[in-house]
Amino acid sequence: MAADERFGPAEQTPAQRQALLDEAQALGAAQGLPPLSPFGQRLYQRYVAGELSLAECSAQLRQRYDSA
Repeated sequence: MAADERFGPAEQTPAQRQALLDEAQALGAAQGLPPLSPFGQRLYQRYVAGELSLAECSAQLRQRYDSA
């Protein structure tokens, strides 16, 4: 299977993407950050599924919350 260029070497599979997301959420919680909004959760589910890259998730989050 060829690597998907939208994802780095450590995020090629759904399991790898979920592990990275779990680690990021744990770090955020340890720093006292609030949990993801429902919108953010849906975006990151799409990331885990391979529909969006992290850059695409970030762009959509910025678009939604910068204009709020």
